[in-house]
Amino acid sequence: MIESPDRTPIPRDFFDRPVLDVAPQLLGRTLVRRTDDGPIELRITEVEAYAGELDPGSHAFRGRTPRNDVMFGPPGHAYVYFTYGMWHCLNLVCGPEGRASGVLLRAGEIRVGAELARKRRVSARYDRELAKGPARLATALAVDRDLNGTDVCAKTPSPLTLLHGTPTPSDQVRNGPRTGVGGDGAHHPWRYWIDGDPTVSPYRAHVPRRRAT
Repeated sequence: MIESPDRTPIPRDFFDRPVLDVAPQLLGRTLVRRTDDGPIELRITEVEAYAGELDPGSHAFRGRTPRNDVMFGPPGHAYVYFTYGMWHCLNLVCGPEGRASGVLLRAGEIRVGAELARKRRVSARYDRELAKGPARLATALAVDRDLNGTDVCAKTPSPLTLLHGTPTPSDQVRNGPRTGVGGDGAHHPWRYWIDGDPTVSPYRAHVPRRRAT
């Protein structure tokens, strides 16, 4: 018998813990995105943890700025950033308020609203590619900076809500280096994914940018 995903919203204390505890436990959870056109639901299959001011790979490594302010809490909110001048990425804030950390949602399976996601991800050949990578995930869910700071644990209807879903058993969770992270944070094994899931994005090591001569 296939277990039905739990529709209960995740409580805030789930996020009020160390980011390395939260990150692998997000796998299998259900993220609901409510849009004017209807809901889109995503089963989370791949994430990366970022440990704030202790982590050279984190946006908060050098302290608090207007861009990363949401990362400093409270926990259970969305941190959305714009990158490479064209893509948004969605993170969930963890840990006690005042200490920045968060989990990047790297990939997932669209289980509800695939027809809405396809309209935004017209280049996807198959539904398993709709949210295969952090920028693709944000695009499929219509996530942009307007959702920065959204409370995913709110008891009232919210543009983003995280449900219990069906947590992934620990023996099905794999981890390794984060994608595209260089420098001192390159080898932290803080990327977590569901073993064998077809929606998980491929790993790519960091490639230093060459300066124009």
